[in-house]
Amino acid sequence: MNQSLQGTADDLPLLTDMVELETPLSPLANLLKAAGDPLRLEILRVLRQDSFGVLELCRIFALKQSGMSHHLKVLANAGLLSSRREANSIFYRRAYLSPDHPFAALQQQLFATVDKLAIAEHLREPIRELQLERSQAAQTFFSENADKFRAQQDLIASYPVYAEQMTQLLNNTALRDKKLALEVGPGEGEFLAILAQQFNQVVALDNAANMLDKARAFAREKNLRNIEFIHGDTQSLQNHKVLADCILVNMVLHHTPSPADIFQDLSTALAPGGALLICDLCRHEQAWAREACGDLWQGFEPEDFSRWAQAANLEEGQSVYFALRNGFQIQLRQFFKPANF
Repeated sequence: MNQSLQGTADDLPLLTDMVELETPLSPLANLLKAAGDPLRLEILRVLRQDSFGVLELCRIFALKQSGMSHHLKVLANAGLLSSRREANSIFYRRAYLSPDHPFAALQQQLFATVDKLAIAEHLREPIRELQLERSQAAQTFFSENADKFRAQQDLIASYPVYAEQMTQLLNNTALRDKKLALEVGPGEGEFLAILAQQFNQVVALDNAANMLDKARAFAREKNLRNIEFIHGDTQSLQNHKVLADCILVNMVLHHTPSPADIFQDLSTALAPGGALLICDLCRHEQAWAREACGDLWQGFEPEDFSRWAQAANLEEGQSVYFALRNGFQIQLRQFFKPANF
């Protein structure tokens, strides 16, 4: 026997040692392993346009917390999920690799393939229940605190802080028509006065009746006669056949259960060539805002809005960011519906 091939079995590496050996391909193997489980693929599908806490995911999938935590850890370690702490809860969402990452194309293809599959029917009802509970919690907060709206808003960003910037963005937005503008969640109605001057007709939409009453009172006081008030959410816009040339959403999305769904609804309500203008908070770690101001989201990463807009067939326009003295940062975003869509 050739001397170079001689040796005992003890000299050979065990198969398990070879498998556990870290190589440049180990992260890829982790990604493929994480994606090779039907339940984990279902979790990725559910997290397409929303983030959920661990206990919420346990409720959706009827799974014990220990089992769910294991699956979430596997997905997170593979770079498919990211987590954030909000108060005493850990929320999970999809993670997105940078475009220059060697696995970015694979990750995006995995997400795209998963998204082609419908969410299983037995998962739809608990998801709807959770979103309804979130929505009701927000409505209850504003119903109980309508008289304190100004003080609570001022804790984070008072109207004058962002109104001037939003007005400039509106003035710099090229629109095909100015027949109809829609403001979602007009608060006490101040921005309606600006819209009423620039558009033939304005629609004010709010799902909190007492907040809508405040906007009505402001419109009467300012003698604004071209405003229609609708009590409802963005899903109700189709019933009212609203087709707006411009839609504005000022400091509202962090109060909504599923901002991604809002993008879809507003894209439908936007005329071809129309613009969606959004003013909201950047991601922050100030957990007190959830209880003090009824926030469901601790702000958003800029790429959140970009992805949700792209999924709603909207094209990105200008972006403006500015910091506040209290540590919060605001983002103003502009999106367009293609003229030929």
